Amino acid sequence: MLKAKILFVGPCESGKTVLANFLTESSDITEYNPTQGVRILEFENPHITSNTKGMGCEFELWDCGGDPKFESCWPALMKDSHGVVIVFNADIPSHLKEIEMWYSCFFQQQFLQDTQCLLTAHHKPGSGSDKGNPSLPTPLNKLKLVHSNLEDDPEDIRLEFIKYLKSIINSVSESRDREEMSIITEAAFILILSPHK
Repeated sequence: MLKAKILFVGPCESGKTVLANFLTESSDITEYNPTQGVRILEFENPHITSNTKGMGCEFELWDCGGDPKFESCWPALMKDSHGVVIVFNADIPSHLKEIEMWYSCFFQQQFLQDTQCLLTAHHKPGSGSDKGNPSLPTPLNKLKLVHSNLEDDPEDIRLEFIKYLKSIINSVSESRDREEMSIITEAAFILILSPHK
């Protein structure tokens, strides 16, 4: 079974935990309570399998607290992650500036591909849900941007998230296949070079 680790990061009060709970079909949260450090949600999605071997997939969604006081923990959180979802509240102008820092810390330092990052403009209930695309600086403007509004269009974000998870699993599967081929090639090379009796 393939496993993938996805980080949910972004500014405080952007909606990471509510979105993570919705997408993993975990419990609902009725009041705001800042995530302290990290919360790990494990789940499987029946709509996602490895395309090469048809095996199932397990996911770990790491819901990371947005408070900078946890910055010293970030390198440990990033270790062995396969994707980053940057969640921000599109109605708070300072979040647009902050997501550049989240991108730099959690995405660029890991040398991930653009397809392994998903920008999510989360709209809280009653916010008016303007789905216009915010003006994003380079290189953020090259990333896929989706809008989430769990009040008006909950299935839209679920479908976008499934597409994202499929791309992550394809990446993990291809990486695993390359690693296996490398081992096979190395073993064959050793057999060729070893003296025959």
